[in-house]
Amino acid sequence: MFGYYILIGGIALVSWLVSNTLKRKFDKYSKVHLRNGMTGAQIAEKMLADHGIYDVEVISTPGRLTDHYNPKNKTVNLSEAVYHERNAAAAAVAAHECGHAVQHAQAYEWLKMRSALVPVVSVTSGMSQWLVIGGLILGAAESAGMGFYIAVIGLVFMAAATLFSFITLPVEYDASNRALAWLKNKNMVSREEYAGSEDALKWAARTYLVAAIGALANLLYWGLRVLGGSRD
Repeated sequence: MFGYYILIGGIALVSWLVSNTLKRKFDKYSKVHLRNGMTGAQIAEKMLADHGIYDVEVISTPGRLTDHYNPKNKTVNLSEAVYHERNAAAAAVAAHECGHAVQHAQAYEWLKMRSALVPVVSVTSGMSQWLVIGGLILGAAESAGMGFYIAVIGLVFMAAATLFSFITLPVEYDASNRALAWLKNKNMVSREEYAGSEDALKWAARTYLVAAIGALANLLYWGLRVLGGSRD
């Protein structure tokens, strides 16, 4: 288990560093005010309209970095700062979330796969590691096969969560690419504002990359513990 704690500690440290860098980047680019004077909400509404999307509502949601697109009720949810502010960071986030709305409207395959996995992962992710650990303990206690099979079920659940993390990567990167392309092609931002938006979205994407790598490392560790052990 000591190796597991080192693994988790290392991943947590990298995640913390990336998250902190992301917050610093957003603080930095929040000071780069947009020359067009548009708020994040106005940026979002214009991007949706430019893509012919009129059935998606742009709303404000509490918190910081809580921005997301909800495909169920077709809402672009922007944190209060992004919704009201007029800066490069707000423009980047608003356009990125609208990128997801465009993906949804255009039936983007990776988004469809991700959405299909949501109900599965929401049920299995919380219990996967407990099943693996419980199965290992049960197998060691009774020297029987039942514990092994319980642990394998946990691994399958864990694999589903890992797959979800990796499918999320192209969804997030594509949404950022759509956002940046629109901001540039429609001349929504100046060169300096575009550079800030691009850098902010780059660091936002890295949080998903770290999460995916962490999920894979976790799966491989427990997979070796379960499948690499000897069975009597």
